[in-house]
Amino acid sequence: MKKFYTMFASALTLGMLLSACGDGDTEENGGADDGDSDNGQEETAGDVDVTGLQIGTGSTGGTYYPLGQEMANVINANVEGYDGFDLSAVATGASVDNLAQIFQGELDLGMSVHLPALDAAEGTGEFDGAQVDNFGFMGHIYPEVMQVVVRADAGIESVADLEGMDIAIGPPGSGTQEAARLILEAYGLEDGDYNAFDEGFGDAAGRLQDGNLDASFGLLGLPAGSIEELSLQRDIELLSLSDEAVAYIEENSGYELLEIPADSYDFMDEPVNAITAYAVLVGSTDTIDEDLGYEITRALYENWEDVSHAQGQHLDPENIMNGSDGLPMHPGAERFFEEQGYLD
Repeated sequence: MKKFYTMFASALTLGMLLSACGDGDTEENGGADDGDSDNGQEETAGDVDVTGLQIGTGSTGGTYYPLGQEMANVINANVEGYDGFDLSAVATGASVDNLAQIFQGELDLGMSVHLPALDAAEGTGEFDGAQVDNFGFMGHIYPEVMQVVVRADAGIESVADLEGMDIAIGPPGSGTQEAARLILEAYGLEDGDYNAFDEGFGDAAGRLQDGNLDASFGLLGLPAGSIEELSLQRDIELLSLSDEAVAYIEENSGYELLEIPADSYDFMDEPVNAITAYAVLVGSTDTIDEDLGYEITRALYENWEDVSHAQGQHLDPENIMNGSDGLPMHPGAERFFEEQGYLD
């Protein structure tokens, strides 16, 4: 993780130097609004390259990847005025990785927990000294819930029992890993107190099923299909966080308490304390200009019901501003929000 962020900070510094030395005419895909478009939906030649756009999601076994694929399909089917528009969803390390790749010009859109996005915008937390200033909020996606899954036969009753255990804490650069480390820290567990595996929940679920892993952290939708599938193959449990641990986490982050109802999964017998945050859509202000940003936002949120993924229900525009506090707005999305009356 330290190597990842050191490399990111170095890339950020290099990018700033190149920008300072450039002549201002080398930026791709950043044409200005000519003022003559119809609600920003008519492309002027040379303004924006709308082929080969990419949205960063997460690991293939998590919620981001399949949901992101459906979001891309809905956007592709409903964007108007941009011939050749093509958006594809790609697997990544999730939140922090997506924000880093947007900064580096390698992604156009990304899914992220809103808390790492805040860190990126402010240059704090995992982005200390590496502020990301070329992205904007484009809408709420769904509430994310940290679910700590353990093998029922591993004798694990509390996060404290994970000392010395083999646990998956999420891919480097993911919101899952950031939150997992915070939870472990709340129980006095630090690096070296457990055997950490930097992998997404999809890979972790397979290893849990085979008995080669004791536990896995997953910042996922509720209920998570991957957890439901795993429960059909192996007896598993969800760990509940103590009141003291939740208080520590809330004091040191923006995560909040959420009680997972007992009927969320068939294998649950009682409610479980967890923490939650918002998953949000962010977009590059370099490769996506205001008009295109407006059209992408409109295409997704006016057709949100076409997303069949279980978490797609949370794309309902009544939730559209969740997770936006403190984040910069993408100019195109902001224009859509204003037109629809979503901004107070």
